Amino acid sequence: MVLAAVLATAAIQTPAMAEPLAAPATDSGVIRIQSAYSVDETVARIKADVAAKGIKFFSEIDQSALAKGAGIALPRSTLVQFGNPPLGIQFLTASPYSGLDWPVRMLVLQDNDGNVWVAWTDFDYIAHRHHITDRDAQFKMASEVAASIASSARAK
Repeated sequence: MVLAAVLATAAIQTPAMAEPLAAPATDSGVIRIQSAYSVDETVARIKADVAAKGIKFFSEIDQSALAKGAGIALPRSTLVQFGNPPLGIQFLTASPYSGLDWPVRMLVLQDNDGNVWVAWTDFDYIAHRHHITDRDAQFKMASEVAASIASSARAK
């Protein structure tokens, strides 16, 4: 029931766009889009969209602050973790090691040129990595919701 509500909300709040919500995944399974905002604003927008969709927010890790504490320079980098347990647990029941990829993680980072990016692991890649072949609808759903959340970093 929660899953259906999240999906319905995601479908309603995802505007029709001429361009795809996200770039195709790389060979390493990473999807990324360029943000129109700063790292802080991008993280705030992602968190707001996660909350608006009724998805559970788990954590925010400021990796650049951790690097600074270790005396290492790192451009801005923040990892956010969120998920929908009724959906995510379905992957864990198919392959317990898929817990390495759940909850969903999105990395918001600033590159050396000052561009801000949102990146996450492609769900088809996760399915292949964990040999999950019987959850296609769930992976499709997770992919659509993640792309919708990441799109909150684009200018409207």
